[in-house]
Amino acid sequence: MLGFKNVERVKPTGLDLKDRLVGVQRVTKVTKGGRAFGFSAIVVVGDGNGVVGYGLGKSKDVASAIAKAIEDAKKNLVRIPLFNNTIPHEQEARFGGAQVFIRPASKGTGVIAGGTVRAVLESVGVHDVLSKSKGSSNPHNAVKATFRALLSLRSVETIARQRGISVTKVFNG
Repeated sequence: MLGFKNVERVKPTGLDLKDRLVGVQRVTKVTKGGRAFGFSAIVVVGDGNGVVGYGLGKSKDVASAIAKAIEDAKKNLVRIPLFNNTIPHEQEARFGGAQVFIRPASKGTGVIAGGTVRAVLESVGVHDVLSKSKGSSNPHNAVKATFRALLSLRSVETIARQRGISVTKVFNG
């Protein structure tokens, strides 16, 4: 997913997944007979406990485009490391013209994020986070930039294992 190899993929069976519609765009194809209208939808699916995925769907009508996007999202589920209802460390990522910056926040802060980034972070299960979306507000690129940032996150246990030290020494360093 988005070129990351160390991503932990998750099967959708047995998970209580909730879908959130991020955006629906009307697309037009100009043909010899006139204009042909279609719709593309982007949906984020998550269990609110670190598992999330996104999907794109295209169709001639809105309902089937959303249904296709949900099915696509369920095929692309990944696990994101969380730490005390927030993210383990700050992260920045780009995709196309969209740039997303996310930072952990103290308990009680809430999700401070714009619409597209908020949908992804709430689906993951993050309750306290600060974020800023810069550049393009295109929902497709903003979702992919947010996923790129989330997939770049590493848990404390992972860092300790890679360095060959205990978890307590990661913080005292």
